[in-house]
Amino acid sequence: MSAETRPRLIEGIGRKRMSFREWRGHRPFWGGMLTLLAGLPIMYIPYANLTIGSLTVRMATTAGAGSLIIGVLLVVLGLTMWFQPASRVFAGVAAILLALVSLVVSNFGAFLVGFLLGLIGGALGVAWAPGEAAAGGEDTEGPAARNVAGPVVATNPSPAGSGSGNGLDDLSGTSPTNGTNRRHRAG
Repeated sequence: MSAETRPRLIEGIGRKRMSFREWRGHRPFWGGMLTLLAGLPIMYIPYANLTIGSLTVRMATTAGAGSLIIGVLLVVLGLTMWFQPASRVFAGVAAILLALVSLVVSNFGAFLVGFLLGLIGGALGVAWAPGEAAAGGEDTEGPAARNVAGPVVATNPSPAGSGSGNGLDDLSGTSPTNGTNRRHRAG
C-alpha cells in the first residue's frame, strides 16, 4: 500500500461511517436491533440439544412450531423498524405482544433472554420519534445537523395561562379560574 492510498482508504471508511450514522439516526435502530436479536434465542432454544458427556437433553416442546413462528415474526418486525420507520409504532406494539406470548409458548421466552430483548426493543420502537430537519433545509455540519432523534418540542406556544401548571389543576379545585391557586392570585 502506498502513502497516497492510505489517506484515501481512511477517508472512504470515515465517509461510510458517517453515512451509516446518518442512516441509523433516521430510524429506531436500537429498537430494531434488540427486537431482531430477541427472535434468535426464541427460535433456537426449543430446537437446541444440550449434550453433557454422553447424555443428550433436548429442549423441544410441543409448541416448537409456535416458537419458530414467534421468532421469525420478531426478526421481521426488527427489520420493519429499520426499513419502514413510519410503521415503528405497529412493529413495536406487535413485538411487545409477541414477547409476552413467548413467555407461555417458548420456554419462558427463551429463558427470559428473548422476552426481555423483545420487550425493550418493542418499547424503544414505540418511543422513538423522528427529529426535526436542520434549519433552512440545508445539511450543515455541527451538532444541530446530527441531532435527528431528539425530543419533540412544540413550536407554537399555547395561549397565556394554559400549560403553566399541573395537568390536574382543573380537577383538583386549584385551577387559576377559581382563584385558590397562590401562584395565580392577583395582589
